[in-house]
Amino acid sequence: MPVKVGIVGTGHLGKHHVKLLKNLPTCDVIGIYDKNLEQAKTISEELGVNYFTTLDELLANVDAVSIAAVTSAHYEIAKQCLEAGKHILLEKPITVTIPEAEEIVALAEKKKLILQVGHIERFNPALLSLENYPLEPLFIQSDRLAQFNPRGTDVAVVLDLMIHDIDIILSLVKSEVKKIDASGVPVVSGNVDIANARIEFENGAVANVTASRISQKKMRKMRIFQRDGYIALDFSTGQSEVFRLVPTSSTALPNAINFGDIGVGEHKKSIVYEQPESKEINALQYELSLFVDAIRENKPPVVSGADGLKALRVADEIVKKIEESAKRAMN
Repeated sequence: MPVKVGIVGTGHLGKHHVKLLKNLPTCDVIGIYDKNLEQAKTISEELGVNYFTTLDELLANVDAVSIAAVTSAHYEIAKQCLEAGKHILLEKPITVTIPEAEEIVALAEKKKLILQVGHIERFNPALLSLENYPLEPLFIQSDRLAQFNPRGTDVAVVLDLMIHDIDIILSLVKSEVKKIDASGVPVVSGNVDIANARIEFENGAVANVTASRISQKKMRKMRIFQRDGYIALDFSTGQSEVFRLVPTSSTALPNAINFGDIGVGEHKKSIVYEQPESKEINALQYELSLFVDAIRENKPPVVSGADGLKALRVADEIVKKIEESAKRAMN
């Protein structure tokens, strides 16, 4: 039986949620809700879905809710949905503050409800193509640059854009965060628009992360350096590239290019280049389908509420470090 789903928030992202959920055979889109009723009515007519005039009315008719409202509204909406006994997919960041996120995660656990956080880059073809490669990062360089768009400026760029990469990095580096240094400045909005952070982990790994929403050109790239390997990911194209050292005797790898040998004797290794095959998928549709599957099969979501909270903790620490840096600069 299809899962009855409602969508809260009918802005740019919410519209995509509606369209893609309607395409899932495992899902029955019951309707939408937006506090801007005129907006909800317009989207209702445009996409051919019902709209509800109150959130309570929507909740009375669904099993689950996809929340694509502005970040500042996440906490109140998510809390109301969970208290009503509904599974939720909550767009990133999970909430604005850590206490809010902690309460939401605890409430979902108490109610035994699925809480999936919408960190969509976990489902990017570039990252998915590496599922058969051992990833043990020692250094990560991440750059996420975007042209200015008023949408999302209700929070700092750390919560708007950088948190994508924070979530990925935390999923790759199997260690606790040891130290964070950061700097950033507001340029065209009332919040920080460009930021850089250096995250050090207990196991010695380091991540250097930059995010900007005032760039002339878009860039969504991550480079991973590890023992005997270098991996480059382009989240914009969905492609990845792998350079690694392998024993010379194993260089007959399918689709690999040999760039030469280093070392001598039994320590001799070959440098090989591979471009892993990327899956032809829509990342958002895949993310939504996994949310519905988690409900149907009663299994943990790929990106849990705990994952969302963990990323928010690091993002919050970065924002605090930026504020401290700004205060020092003014003294």
